[in-house]
Order: sequence, then structure tokens, then C-alpha cells
Amino acid sequence: MEAKGFFSCWAGLFAFAGVALGAFGAHALKENLEAAGSVETWRTAVFYQLIHAVALLAWDGRRDLPRGAGWCLVAGVILFSGSLYCLSLGILRPVMGPLTPVGGLLLLAGWVWMTVRVWRGVGKGDAFKRVL
Repeated sequence: MEAKGFFSCWAGLFAFAGVALGAFGAHALKENLEAAGSVETWRTAVFYQLIHAVALLAWDGRRDLPRGAGWCLVAGVILFSGSLYCLSLGILRPVMGPLTPVGGLLLLAGWVWMTVRVWRGVGKGDAFKRVL
């Protein structure tokens, strides 16, 4: 797969799944999530997944942004949101609980990595303006 478009594929998958899981949680799973007291956990998973789908879409194909940081966002969404979905449904709690902060740290690492790269590029061809 060509470099440009790669993270857009992930963005599309995350956006599609986020909308579907958001609707599923609001309708089909509503009673189960309310009974378990995990509606907010489910919403948090959907929110972070959709926000990072948009970020990956904007990220894609930019040569001045590190691909490794994009991979941190992909892995972070999978671990963070994925573990929250499982925790909301009571699936594999002992395994999923520790994965949530790992996913969150990966998301943070991706943003820090991107910020450092942009910061270092300011004054070297106006990299900051290209990001905006």
C-alpha cells in the first residue's frame, strides 16, 4: 500500500466502527450498559476512537510527520478504546483493565512525538504552518 492513504484506511475503519459502536451502545446495548453502570465508559471509548480517526485522516500522507507517531495512535485506539468496550461489556476484565492505560500512553506518545517533530521543524521551512 502506498504511504499516502495508509492512515486514511485506519481512519475510515475507526470512524465506521466508532459510528456503528456508538449507535449499537445507544440502542441495542443501552439496557445492558445502564445495568452495568458503564454507559460513560462506552461513550468515552467511542469519543476517543472518533477523535483519533479524524486525527489519522489529517495525518495521512504528511511527510513532515513521523509515521511511528501515527502507529502510536493506531495502536493506542485499538488498546484504549478496545479495552474500554470490553470492560463495558464485562469481557476479560483482568486482561483488559491493564490494557486501557497502555493504550492511553500510546495515544499520548503519538501526540508528543508529533509535537516534538513539529517544534523542531519550526523555522526550518515553516513546518508548523504546514501542519495547520
